[in-house]
Amino acid sequence: MPPVVPPFLIGLIAASLVKRLGKPLVRGLVKTSVSLGIEVKRAVHEAGEGIQDLAAETTAEVLAVQTAQGAGHGAGAPEPEDSAADRSEAATGPAPAEAREGRAGGRDKSAGKARGGSPVAAKAR
Repeated sequence: MPPVVPPFLIGLIAASLVKRLGKPLVRGLVKTSVSLGIEVKRAVHEAGEGIQDLAAETTAEVLAVQTAQGAGHGAGAPEPEDSAADRSEAATGPAPAEAREGRAGGRDKSAGKARGGSPVAAKAR
């Protein structure tokens, strides 16, 4: 019976040491992983805002160029059927409200305009 006692005692001592050393280690690991997750979430959110800002600025620039071209050609000039703004809106979604204010009457220019039957225009809608 004496050979069974030493492994049992070694197990008791080792368990208490593992508990003392392992508990702070696991606690630190959990804190680090939670803080890392929060930082990644914050970075992703900031990157998304940057992309949205860039898309809004690009849309505003395209609309400003179109407005300047429209003013140079006169009010009765026909607009191109598939313009760069239509392609950018199809790729990035509708333009923000600040960028649309430059359009006449605050309406989308394609709202009252009949489009051709091309498959590209149908996919963009």
